Amino acid sequence: MTQANKILLIKHGAFGDLIQADGIFKDIRQHFLDAEIILLTMSRYESLMVRSPYIDSIMIDDRQPLRRLKHQFRLSRQLIQHQFDLVIDLQNSDRTALYQRFFLPDVDWISRRGAKAPESGLKGLKTLLTQADIPTHHAFFPDVKWMTESHAIKFLWRHVKQPYIALIPGSSAQHKEKRWPYYAELSFKLIELGYDVVNILGPDEQDMAARLAGYTPAKDYGMLNWFELATILNHAQFVVGNDTGPSHIASCLGKPGLALFGPTTSVERSELQRGDFRALQVNDLYDLDVHEVLQHLP
Repeated sequence: MTQANKILLIKHGAFGDLIQADGIFKDIRQHFLDAEIILLTMSRYESLMVRSPYIDSIMIDDRQPLRRLKHQFRLSRQLIQHQFDLVIDLQNSDRTALYQRFFLPDVDWISRRGAKAPESGLKGLKTLLTQADIPTHHAFFPDVKWMTESHAIKFLWRHVKQPYIALIPGSSAQHKEKRWPYYAELSFKLIELGYDVVNILGPDEQDMAARLAGYTPAKDYGMLNWFELATILNHAQFVVGNDTGPSHIASCLGKPGLALFGPTTSVERSELQRGDFRALQVNDLYDLDVHEVLQHLP
């Protein structure tokens, strides 16, 4: 791979995919030690990814409809002005194919376009780097401890003590079918067994708070930012969650935990399992009872 002085990485999302790509970002940074690396991503992830130790700066692309020509012209001009030597397309979408064709046609471009569908998104990214002669020592070993800030959760210790179990009962509003329905029962059972419980809820999940035992930061502290979320997960003894972004954080922090999968996504494609973070897949989440989940706790 020819060296480059200024590199554009493209990774719009989703959230879990960005977290999993941490090892990919690290491999790229270690191969191009002296290059300026700019990440093109969505505005919702800017405050997160600007902290990545492998990224120098962020460009925003919220994937506006292509018919919004003024927006596309503005993005095109911004990309051209940067005078990139290399684009590494980690999104590999129809949209980024158009960016290559119309915005940066004369720039060296690494992508998987036209390749066979990979076993998982992460395996596809590793293959992309390998084919570009970029060593992949960290691709399967993301480590997002850079997201944690011990001072960020001082409020937590007024309500819970360690060891505590972190529960992630939700998922995005678009994928409610990924939610295991018995987190409330699990939370009460854990407290009965002597654990403290911390419930991690996102903006689409506030209606769950009243049914859960334990401490729910969103009820009296407000929504957690990325770094508070990661730090709470990092201090947990064990994490139980659905197939959702915060579960990816826990996995990529090296935490012991369990992700609960229904039939909509395969465990293998999710790449959530690593170290002591495991996954349990069933044909119907309604048939998975609390007792079986408890068997996986320490």
